[in-house]
Amino acid sequence: WDWDGRLADMDAEGVDVQLIVNSGGPMGHANLEVDIEFMRANHRFLDAVCTKSPKRLKTMICADARYIEPSAAEIRQWAKAPWAAGVYINLPVDYPLDHPDLAPIWRAINETNLCYIHHSFAVGYPGYRDMWGNPCLARTASHPWAAMRAMGAFFGSGLFDKYPNLRFAILESGFGWIPFWTTRLQDQVRYMGYVPENLQHSMTEYASGGRFFAATVLHEGGKMAKMVSDFLGDHLLMSGSDYPHDESRFPGSVDEALGWREVPSYLMKKILWENAVKAFGEP
Repeated sequence: WDWDGRLADMDAEGVDVQLIVNSGGPMGHANLEVDIEFMRANHRFLDAVCTKSPKRLKTMICADARYIEPSAAEIRQWAKAPWAAGVYINLPVDYPLDHPDLAPIWRAINETNLCYIHHSFAVGYPGYRDMWGNPCLARTASHPWAAMRAMGAFFGSGLFDKYPNLRFAILESGFGWIPFWTTRLQDQVRYMGYVPENLQHSMTEYASGGRFFAATVLHEGGKMAKMVSDFLGDHLLMSGSDYPHDESRFPGSVDEALGWREVPSYLMKKILWENAVKAFGEP
C-alpha cells in the first residue's frame, strides 16, 4: 500500500512503467449488489492511487461474469482513465471464457480499444484440482494450463474476428510453451472441430498476427525468448518481473533481462518497451 515506496523501487530497479495486477475487489458475497459496489469502489481506489504518477502506474479494469452489464458500464466509465491499460474478467469456476453471455463485456472492450488481460488467480486456474495434493505441482502446472485454456477458448471462438479492436495478453504464465501449444491447437482444431466454421485465420495466425501478447518470466531466460520470437514474431513478448512477489528478482529484474545474451538489441528493445506499448497503449 506504500505507493511512494513502489515508485522508489521502480527508480531503484530502472523500471519506467509498471502494469499492476490488482485483486479485482472482494468476490462471493451472498448479496451480489455488495460485490458490484466493491468493484466500483476498487476502481475509485485505483484511480486515486495511480493518478499519483499517471504515466508510470498502470493497472486494469476488473469485470465479472456474474454481473455483466454493470461490468460493461464500468469499462466504459474508466476506459479513458490514464491508468486503464486493459480489462480483466473474473470467471466463476467452470464458466468458459467464450460464453455467449459475455458479449456485452467484449463489446465494451472493443469499443474502448482496451486489451483483454489473462492472469491466473487461485480461484481461476484449473490445474490445482487434480495435482495429487502436491502444492509444487499445482503451482508449476496450473498457471500455464490456465493460459493455455484461455488461448484455446479465445482463438477457437473467433473473438478476434468478431471484435477487430480486441487485443489479448497473458501475464505471469510462462511463455516457452506458446509455440508448442499454438501448433497443437492448430492440429486439434483440424482433427476435432468444435470451433465455428467461419474462423478467418488459423490458430498460428491468431497467435502471430500482432494482437496477441505474452509477458516473459525471468527464469525461462533469453534462449527461450529468442526461440519464441523466432517462431511467432518479435512483436509478441513483453518484459515481466512479478514484483513485488518472491518470484521477482528485485532489485535485479531489469539487469537479469538485460543479461540475456541470446537476445539481440533490437528484440530486447521490443521486449522491454515497444511490445507492451502495442498491447496496452502509450503511457
